[in-house]
Amino acid sequence: KDTYILNMDKLANAKKDMAILHPLPRVNEISVEVDDDPRAAYFRQALCGKYIRMALILNLLNIVKEVK
Repeated sequence: KDTYILNMDKLANAKKDMAILHPLPRVNEISVEVDDDPRAAYFRQALCGKYIRMALILNLLNIVKEVK
C-alpha cells in the first residue's frame, strides 16, 4: 500500500498529451494535487460512464428514444 502513488513529481516527465484514467473511487493511488492537471481525465471518465450506464439500462429495458 502507498507504493505506487501518482503525484506531480512522477508526472513531470510524462507526455503532455497523455490521459490519466482511474475507475474511482481512489484511495491513495493518485495524489489530490494531480486533480488540477489537464491530463487528469478520471472525473470526465466517471461522468461519461454514468451516461453510458444510463443508455445501457434504457436499451436493456427497450426504452430507446431516437436522438435528433
